Amino acid sequence: MDMGSINWLAVLVAGISSFVVGGIWYSPGLFGKAWMKDNGFTTEDVKKGNSGKIFGWTFIFSLLMAANLGMFLADPPATCPEGCGIRTDLIWGATAGFLAGIWTFCAIAIHSLFEQKPWRLILINGFYSIVALTLMGAIIGVWR
Repeated sequence: MDMGSINWLAVLVAGISSFVVGGIWYSPGLFGKAWMKDNGFTTEDVKKGNSGKIFGWTFIFSLLMAANLGMFLADPPATCPEGCGIRTDLIWGATAGFLAGIWTFCAIAIHSLFEQKPWRLILINGFYSIVALTLMGAIIGVWR
């Protein structure tokens, strides 16, 4: 893989985009109240969390996901004969992100089932992953 074919600024923006999606997704106006209820959290419990640790590691993991997706979406090398690889664009980027979201949705579901979490929580967390990764892929795909 040619690391030079990856737009690292797009990877950074894609990683940051998961914060925007998460902020909306887990807000009290969307799924935040249901997420808190299904986890047995109160507002005070959430406030007691170590924000630096939570957001710091979330940022690192989001960047790792975006970098992984960026590597997956890297265009084939210039020496590749015509037709030997897919050229990344908005549609392929969003599709690849969506498919990566399906993988993570399944992993979330498996862990959550063993933790005996309710289906609503599995769906809230799993679909967040699908939406966030689809947007990441779209950003990386369109920003060639």
